[in-house]
Amino acid sequence: MAKTNFQYEKRQRELEKKKKADEKAKRKAELKNTPGGEGEAEPDEADADGDAAEGETPAA
Repeated sequence: MAKTNFQYEKRQRELEKKKKADEKAKRKAELKNTPGGEGEAEPDEADADGDAAEGETPAA
């Protein structure tokens, strides 16, 4: 019966972690370099709240 190669499995997990970390760092860098990077998400949330408030005002 063949033995499990734990070193290979460990290396694969390490590579997957590194890949995820690199992708996360890349996303953060893109948000930081984009003009209005984080500012874009906030108006969307505010618009959603504003839409709900507008919907409630005529009903009241």
